[in-house]
Amino acid sequence: MIKFFSIICLVFLFSINTVQGQNYKTHKVKQGETIESIAKQYLVTPVEIYTLNPDAKKGLKLNALLIIPNSKADEPKVTITKELQGFRSHRTGKRETLYSLAKEYHVTEEDIKKYNTFLYANPLRKGDKIQIPIFKTTKVVEEREPTKPYMVLPKEGKWRIAYKFGITVTELDALNPHMGETLQEGQVINVPNITKTDEKIVDEQYSYYKVLPKEGFYRLKLKLGLEQDQLEALNPVLKETGLKEGMVLKVPFDASVNNNDGTSNVKNLVHYVRDYSTKHIAVMLPFRLNKVDFDSIAGIKQSINKDPYLNASLDFHSGILLAIDSLKTLGISLKVDVYDTKYQVSEVEKIIREHNFEDVDAVIGPLTPNNFDKAVADLRIYNIPVISPIGENLNLVENVFQSRPSVEFLRNKIIGYVKTVPDVNNVVIISDTKNTLVASQIKKEFVSARQVYSRKNKEGKDANYVLVDDIAAVLKPGQNIVFLETQNEGFASNVTSILNSLIQVENIAENKVGIDIILATTNINSAFEGDEISNEHLSNLQFTFGSMSKSNDGDINNSFIKKYIEIYHVTPNKRAVRGFDVTMDVVLRLVSSDDLYKSVNESPLTEYVENKFEYKKKLFGGYYNEASYLVKYQDLRIVEIKE
Repeated sequence: MIKFFSIICLVFLFSINTVQGQNYKTHKVKQGETIESIAKQYLVTPVEIYTLNPDAKKGLKLNALLIIPNSKADEPKVTITKELQGFRSHRTGKRETLYSLAKEYHVTEEDIKKYNTFLYANPLRKGDKIQIPIFKTTKVVEEREPTKPYMVLPKEGKWRIAYKFGITVTELDALNPHMGETLQEGQVINVPNITKTDEKIVDEQYSYYKVLPKEGFYRLKLKLGLEQDQLEALNPVLKETGLKEGMVLKVPFDASVNNNDGTSNVKNLVHYVRDYSTKHIAVMLPFRLNKVDFDSIAGIKQSINKDPYLNASLDFHSGILLAIDSLKTLGISLKVDVYDTKYQVSEVEKIIREHNFEDVDAVIGPLTPNNFDKAVADLRIYNIPVISPIGENLNLVENVFQSRPSVEFLRNKIIGYVKTVPDVNNVVIISDTKNTLVASQIKKEFVSARQVYSRKNKEGKDANYVLVDDIAAVLKPGQNIVFLETQNEGFASNVTSILNSLIQVENIAENKVGIDIILATTNINSAFEGDEISNEHLSNLQFTFGSMSKSNDGDINNSFIKKYIEIYHVTPNKRAVRGFDVTMDVVLRLVSSDDLYKSVNESPLTEYVENKFEYKKKLFGGYYNEASYLVKYQDLRIVEIKE
């Protein structure tokens, strides 16, 4: 055992010496240090450290020795100069060539030709008498600071600067710990101290993509449609370094990925306000105040509880009010008209007919489809953008902004994600009759997937349950991903309960194989949120889905939530947050661009408390939002999955 340990130590020391010869260094772990803090210290990424030290993923041990790659910012510039000292004579022998002579005397073939000019016109022959130059070689290592100050140019973000100086966005963040998420024109930051000629040029004819955590060439192929050799041709450094988290890649121009660098391509419009003239917006909501019993407080409360439209409108309106307050603190002047549509198309027509909308910059609402379509039609003549906060599958005419991502988009998002999940042994699709079409679409994407359907009653209709054996028969040892497609709460409860019971931890002693299950759906709906559903089961199953919003978990440190609780003495629900986010986005787009339409190109992606917006224009039509989140249940919370 002692000999074995000694050999291991020697091998380890040999490995250290080897990598040190390849421009690596070592670091002894000190008390309280983390991989992240060590990475920042050496201006490298955690991924680069983990690559050389895979055991570090299990945790850092005090005094452990880590192998650290050199950062590009640390690489010194070496200049070699040659000074002619004299010549030595040489008569060429048989089979000698310029190449062999250059190698023998440690000079270049060009050096020999330069001082024997007849060789430019004639080949070297046996018996030729030539003179070989003797040089004094001096190697100068330029002493310079590892970084230099750099002033941010107009429209430059983190990804552009990282690409220009050949580092990752993470390395740029490490060089500038107080830089902030959004760079401002004229801001001075630290960058690697490389020469001007070594800086890369950002070619606007291409798009640029930031490599996300755990992204390999296969995942990039799915996302960008590019093979590994195509990426390497555009980015030759990939052949030397491979993919690194935070690396910025040049790719063929594609507006859907242009300037994509993870979170850093989110534009914070607060920093781009340029128009302080008064903006005029209108809000249309189905309060149905004509049906409210104003005779007593009890009557008002009963009206709110009984009328879902009033309830939703009040929630949404509370978020709008806080957005207006926040915008005013930024110095933005607003004129806001709020109208009660009464959930009637005729009322929408009356509102537009009896009020002057010609100077209105944007309309938020109505919430319901028929009322929304009427507002769009009547305001189209004025080219006024009408923003739908919650509607989907709308008629996208020129002045429509559908702020809710479509069901199809969210479906493709979760399917694309599942294809990238590593070590998946088996895909299962469970559905009821109403979701047969969706199940078939998923089956086309996962050809080998097994399918399970709801059992039928005597009339041949869905009984909305399955048996344990129905599911157990299609699961396999290892990682299983199960799609559940239903809008029935009872069926969802039945399936999630059974799946939870079938999770099995590997136990070699008891001859039990491990069965892991991830539950997913392409259509998140109320069936998964009812009282019959166990959040504990969903957490155990890592329930995963695409969503138009993420969860803030009542984060009291968020300024909006803190202010909301202060005013209303309750945590804001999804509708209140949606009202805040949509209003903030609409107004900030208006004051940072000439109008809402131009903001689509000037501010592609924005994000607020729970929602983000990335509008795309339909050919000969309106605008739809293609920004969403991948989320999952974890430890009884809903958390975002970083793509």
